[in-house]
Amino acid sequence: QVQLEESGGGLVQAGGSLRLSCVASGRTFNNYAMGWFRQAPGQERKFVAAIDLSGNDTHYTDSVKGRFTISRDNAKNAVYLEMNSLKPEDTAVYYCASGSPDLSRWFRGGQGTQVTVSS
Repeated sequence: QVQLEESGGGLVQAGGSLRLSCVASGRTFNNYAMGWFRQAPGQERKFVAAIDLSGNDTHYTDSVKGRFTISRDNAKNAVYLEMNSLKPEDTAVYYCASGSPDLSRWFRGGQGTQVTVSS
C-alpha cells in the first residue's frame, strides 16, 4: 500500500471551484487505482470518483458528474480532483484512497481535507 496526503481544501462560495491534490509515497503508485471519497458530518463515507491505473477510465457518483474531474499524474505520484460549480451539499471531508486495479477494493486513505461550500 501507499501512504497518502491530501491538500487543497478550503472555504468557497456556492458556484466556486477547488482543486484537491493527493500525493502518494512509495514506488508502487502505478499499481493502484485511485479514488476520492467524502464524509459529511453525521454521515458515512461515500464514493465520489475513481480512476484506473493508466488514467484512461474514470467513474463518478451521479451527484458530481459534469462538475468534478478526477485525474492522475503517475510521474508525480499524484491524483487530483477538480471541483467546479460547487454546492453546499458538497461540504465534507474529502479523502483519497488507493484501490485494486479492478476498483473492487479500496484501502485506507489519507487524513482528509475539509471542503466547505457556503450558500
